[in-house]
Amino acid sequence: MVEQASEYKLEDIKVGQKTQFKVKITKEIIDEFAKLSGDYNPLHMDDNYANSAGFKKRVCHGMMLASFFSKLVGMHIPGRNALYMSQSLKFISPCFVNDEIVVEGEVLDKSTSTRIITLRTKIINSFGNDIVDGQAKVIVRRCESC
Repeated sequence: MVEQASEYKLEDIKVGQKTQFKVKITKEIIDEFAKLSGDYNPLHMDDNYANSAGFKKRVCHGMMLASFFSKLVGMHIPGRNALYMSQSLKFISPCFVNDEIVVEGEVLDKSTSTRIITLRTKIINSFGNDIVDGQAKVIVRRCESC
């Protein structure tokens, strides 16, 4: 079953509006991202190597985590009417296989003249630790079929 994208119009989006969803990071997700991105760095692929580098196990690709912001924008706020413009990223802490993460978005600003919203984008782990932080700029397109 494919998740339905929300269809927020610009006038429906409010500063302070928040959304979130959870993701379980599995070995399979990391392996698929490595295949897609071509990044087979042993820090991401080999528990022994990651351990020798000072981590308890394989470290999830930071850009894989950041890719969940695409779901945040394209499926949640604003959803179907999104046109992603930019994304800043700050990688704060590592994420590991079997971690459950929460991907969060909060509307920080909305411009009716440019139709651009600014979202705070954030990923935290199940211990409440920040993993990734950033901001997204998104154009909220006019909905032709609404």
